[in-house]
Amino acid sequence: MTKCKVQDITNLLEELCPLDYAEKWDNVGLLVGSKEKEVTNIMVALDATDEVIEQAVEKKIDLLITHHPMIFSARKTVTNDDFIGRRILALIKNDISYYAMHTNCDIMAMADAAAEKIGLINTRVLEVTLRNMIKNREVGIGRVGILREQQTLESCALLVKERFQLDHVRVIGNLESNINKVAISTGSGKDFVKLAIEANADVLITGDIDHHTAIDSLACGLNIIDAGHFGTEHFMTELISEYIKNNSNKLLENNTERDSIVVLVAKEKDPFQII
Repeated sequence: MTKCKVQDITNLLEELCPLDYAEKWDNVGLLVGSKEKEVTNIMVALDATDEVIEQAVEKKIDLLITHHPMIFSARKTVTNDDFIGRRILALIKNDISYYAMHTNCDIMAMADAAAEKIGLINTRVLEVTLRNMIKNREVGIGRVGILREQQTLESCALLVKERFQLDHVRVIGNLESNINKVAISTGSGKDFVKLAIEANADVLITGDIDHHTAIDSLACGLNIIDAGHFGTEHFMTELISEYIKNNSNKLLENNTERDSIVVLVAKEKDPFQII
């Protein structure tokens, strides 16, 4: 039997999240390893932390896929003198190829999935980053939509907790406020406050909201549900792992003798602890 190669998997991922849809400052794609490497075991994670790489080594992973790129800026050296260098060396030593899908995944997969999680309808893009002229539609980060039923800010926050499987969220605004129109952007969302206001959203669901942004949002009449960076993005691992599993038939189209692949989700937790 022959095996799938890294290139086969990345081609599949890029059907969902094309690399050229990523923001210009981002670093996505195959960052470590060879596109010709044979793949049996895949692991999907939010971050390539030491703990995740240890899991990948233990499970004999061939391809590690993360949301956040471990390598962002150009490096003059790769040594064991810093933690990024040590992680890169660990991947190379254990023959693990490494692929990142960040803002292209935010734009093409996570935004719609997040909106669907809370049941938004009539959605549109919150921030247009480019216009896909071939498909004649706008492409961008975040979504704005309408709840199927009006809720209070408090009940909306409880809905977010439930759908994103969280222990807590932070809420900015009057808990009795009526919520109809919702803006949602996974990850760090302080830069989307103005866009949410311009969209006449009743609430912005996001993460990483700081003190001053919270105060300014209140002054502008925008409620915010801060579900955390990890909290709003950790579902990416299940989203992408299920996508690979559900589309694995495409990898077998031209080769029925090809080995099946195993897709695992890394065990991760929010770096913040609530005491």
